[in-house]
Amino acid sequence: MKTKIAENIKFYRKQINLTQAELAEKLCGKKSLISNYENGYSTPDILTLCKLADIFEISLDELVEWTKE
Repeated sequence: MKTKIAENIKFYRKQINLTQAELAEKLCGKKSLISNYENGYSTPDILTLCKLADIFEISLDELVEWTKE
């Protein structure tokens, strides 16, 4: 299974004109956390994914966008 979580976090963050630091603040985290998500070094847990989808005003499915590979 392959997801586009990293790409989508970066895409949707830019769509709402937030910096990594601003998004991290909304998640009560550090800028490095967002950088790690966007670069694929780590993957958000399900609660964080739900918070991100809420911030971006999209569905969880849109954020995760997975394919069978």
